[in-house]
Amino acid sequence: MSIAQERQAAVGDTIQYIRNLIAKDGVTRAALADVLSKVEHLAARAELWNETDYPPPEAGERQARYLIAEDADQTYALYLNVMRPGKRIPPHNHTTWACVAGVSGIEVNDVYVRTDDGSQPGVGTLEHSQTVEVGPRRGIALLPDDIHSVEIRGDDVIRHLHMYGRSLETLTERLAFDLETGRCQVMSVGVQTRR
Repeated sequence: MSIAQERQAAVGDTIQYIRNLIAKDGVTRAALADVLSKVEHLAARAELWNETDYPPPEAGERQARYLIAEDADQTYALYLNVMRPGKRIPPHNHTTWACVAGVSGIEVNDVYVRTDDGSQPGVGTLEHSQTVEVGPRRGIALLPDDIHSVEIRGDDVIRHLHMYGRSLETLTERLAFDLETGRCQVMSVGVQTRR
């Protein structure tokens, strides 16, 4: 069996397990802990996420995002993010559940709690809750309203799997938060996904 065939089988099995779990248990912290465990197991198969099949970003770019799989209705979407040091993503929510697991390298996630009530458009104040270093065998699971930021430090390109309840391209109401001004606004999808 080729690497591509192995990857397709492993991804298919993982997503089917996740689909069944969410259908049975719903989107809860406990269910997402189980989802994360499956995504971490998939990420641990580093040979499936090699540089030949998924090259790093071009010189001058900080991120290459590859769509690995998504359902026809744009749910259960799996991406591989390949990011260079210096990449920063501001605090944001997803409006869907998300699980991130490291293939190689460390992604620093700062997790925040929203301190305003969300009643004023454009206002969004946050308080830092914890820092999670996502890497091989250590991931993070996020509910739709959870807020985190991402930073790639060090010297090495990282590879991480991102599993979402809905495709990133459908998430048109995500909010990005500015810690200095206490403001928030709709967040763009960022770099274009490679299919």
